[in-house]
Order: sequence, then C-alpha cells, then structure tokens
Amino acid sequence: MVNQTEDNYNATQNNTNLTPGSPPLEKDYGNGDAFHIDDRMDSDTALRKIRTAGSISISPELFEKIYLSPQNQVKGDLRKTLGNPTPLALVGFLLSLTPLSCELMGWRGASGNGAAGIASYFFFGGILMILGATGEWILGNTFPFVVFGSFGAFWLTFAGTLDPTFSAYGAYSPDPSNPAGGLTTVGFNASFAFFQLWMGVLCLVYFICSLRTNVVFSLIFITLVFAFGCLAGAYWQNAMGNTVAAGHLIVAAGAITFVTDLCGWWIFFAIMLASLDFPFQIPVGDLSRFIKGASEKRKEERDMV
Repeated sequence: MVNQTEDNYNATQNNTNLTPGSPPLEKDYGNGDAFHIDDRMDSDTALRKIRTAGSISISPELFEKIYLSPQNQVKGDLRKTLGNPTPLALVGFLLSLTPLSCELMGWRGASGNGAAGIASYFFFGGILMILGATGEWILGNTFPFVVFGSFGAFWLTFAGTLDPTFSAYGAYSPDPSNPAGGLTTVGFNASFAFFQLWMGVLCLVYFICSLRTNVVFSLIFITLVFAFGCLAGAYWQNAMGNTVAAGHLIVAAGAITFVTDLCGWWIFFAIMLASLDFPFQIPVGDLSRFIKGASEKRKEERDMV
C-alpha cells in the first residue's frame, strides 16, 4: 500500500498519470477525476488528494484572490511551475503610493508633491510593476497584466516628469537657467492636469472590470478615480493661480489614496497568507460568484436545454 501511494505521488509530480494529450485542468468542468483545492482545505488533506488524483484545480474564489482575476483556462502548466507575480507588482505599487499619500497630506512636514520619491517611482513603481505585468502576461492573466503594466508606465511617467533631467517642466520655464520655474507656469500645470484626468478615466474602466474580482480590489480603483480627479483639479487650480484651493485638493488626493493604500496592503497580506498556506486567511470579498461571465452563462443555458 505504501509503495502504491509513493508511485501515485511520483506519477503526479511527473504528470505521467494525467490523461494523455489533454491540457492540465484549471477548472472543474464536470470531469469526475478532477477536484478542487481551495482555501478551506488543510495541507494534509490536499497532499493526500494530490497523491491519488488525476487532475488538480483550485476554486474560483482562491484563484481570484491570488491572481486578482476571474478564473480562466489556459494551455500549459506554467501556473504550477512559476511563482505568482501578483504580490511583486503590489509591492511596487504600495511602496510608491503609500509614501506619496503621506507626502501629499503633508505629514511630518513633508512637501514637494512627491519629488522626494523619484527613485522609488522608477525602481519600485516602474520596474517591479512592469516585471509583475510580464509575469501575468506569461501566465495568461490579461486583466492584472494590463493593470500592472499601465500603472508601471504611470510611475515611470510620473518620475520622469519630476526628474529635472527629462526637462518636462523645465521646457515651460521662462528662465532657461532656472528649470524649476516651469512648475508654476500656466502651461505646465494646465497640461499635466490632463494626464491625471485620463488616468482617472482609465481607473474607472478598471473599476467596472474589477466588479468580477473582489470588493477590496474594486475599492482600490474607485478611490483612485476620485484621487486622480482631485489631482487634475489641483493642477488646474494652480494654473489659474488659486494656490489655496489647489493645496486643499492635493491634501484630499493624499487622503483618498491613503484609503487606496490600506486596501492594497490588505490584498497583499491576503495573497501572501494564501501563498504560504497559512492556517488562517483574511477575506477580500469575492465577487466572481455574483457577476458571472458570459461563458458561464452560456454553459448554464446549454445545461438547461
């Protein structure tokens, strides 16, 4: 009996007991030999099932929690081979936005609208989020791939705008010897506001799409919609010379993004606990069961016929 169990375990590790010619299953489509591993199953039970099962799948709730995307079926075995890139991208996002939120609110005398964090925007926000997006692309997770890639580009753009070597604001300065003078010009502020505005529109699209993921992820995007709106308004107020109103809007943007940060840290913590098979998990408010995908609805309609 022990030898039989070891043989089954080794066969599963080498994928030799899977159905020949069929791709690995990531959903249970009614295959009698498939089973789900979810966040309610203890590690000993999961190991016993792995030793005897023909195919393995994880629940839609657990998949959505660790990948921030509704469960989908792709060819290949990469999700069982490669690490999960989602928390890496979240680290880049959080260690860029959290300090920026505190700076925008002026905590402990912080100022400069984020200029002190240029390096972190390049290396955490830019590089880590682009790497995370690449990993999601390899695994076939389209939504997080697009989200992380676009925000990685945002942080690189934001850092480049603040970096004097890019001369983004220096080009507006009336005095070539004083590039910083461009920061207060009407042209720079009115122009840069449009970037904030359309980032808000992008986040609105992401918010609608995220309604198929979880509550916490959706809160991240809806708060960013309002935060980018405040930042756009602040730059336009600066362009009109209303510095007091602009200051209030910047503080408001910092407060709103701080809520974004709290949601992001919650999701990051939840993913890390799930990744390490911790004995307890924290909820993120799964929404995938409430807004079903078009393919799921078609399948249900076929089953009813």
